[in-house]
Amino acid sequence: MTALLDRRLLFVTGKGGVGKTTVAAEQGQRTLVCEVDAKGNLADFYEAGPTTFAARELQRGLWAMSMNTEESLKEYLSLQLKIPFIAKIGPLARTFDFIANAAPGVKEILTIGKLAWEVRERHYDLVVVDSVASGHIVGQLTAPQAINELVQVGLVRHQTQWMLDILTDPAQTGVVIVSAPEEMPVAETIDLAARLDAETDVDLAAIVVNRVLPELFTEREEALFERLREPHHVDALSTAAKGDVSPILDAAELAVTLRRTRAGHLADLRAAVDPTLPLIYVPYLFTRSHGARATRQVAELLAEEL
Repeated sequence: MTALLDRRLLFVTGKGGVGKTTVAAEQGQRTLVCEVDAKGNLADFYEAGPTTFAARELQRGLWAMSMNTEESLKEYLSLQLKIPFIAKIGPLARTFDFIANAAPGVKEILTIGKLAWEVRERHYDLVVVDSVASGHIVGQLTAPQAINELVQVGLVRHQTQWMLDILTDPAQTGVVIVSAPEEMPVAETIDLAARLDAETDVDLAAIVVNRVLPELFTEREEALFERLREPHHVDALSTAAKGDVSPILDAAELAVTLRRTRAGHLADLRAAVDPTLPLIYVPYLFTRSHGARATRQVAELLAEEL
């Protein structure tokens, strides 16, 4: 199995709100992070201001950009068809919008094509895509193949073929699904893993499970904790602490219950996917907000797992 960070193009996807942007973090290579969703918050995670189509270095070795299909079209026309790069493509843009809406897959091609081109030209060691949510990633990944089947010869056929060569090479490209140890995210992850296998030729590289709660007690400590929950022990502890300790004990009991429930969902996930597929766990970060510091913590935790 190709090590996750030995690949050159990683699509990070999953149920919205489970932390996929955080997981799309650099690990010491010359890395480009691309945000596909224009409504995303990649900049917030690095505290670096808004990103645009033009890649910007956020910190040493890490560049970031946001996908823009009109800008991608302009770049394509300039690089591939040698049409001069102009500020606005005016009527051509409106024609493109009409074609894109009438022929699903065109906009996806511009997104995939831009990312695959960065890989082909070796501008970066690693391109990490903060991709669309799980309900749309399959359509995005299959767009080049769909157009390739429609167009048998010519420039378009040539363009989609080299994209497919990159996308379907597991040594270069992989999908990372980000999930959470909860019923709905796990169910969606299992469904997406099955769809990727059945409908695409893109390799599922790993599943990252975000927000995993720590194990508070060993088996022996848990038995002791249960004894401390007895009323006379609670009274004794409250007297010694000069305050009611019941809320603290209640919180600990809730944490243990949540951990056990979530462990069941993780067991379901492990049983439903390929047993050789890496499952990478990221602990729950108990922070009020998520900025550069928390992103760095997640990157360090991932480095330990990888």
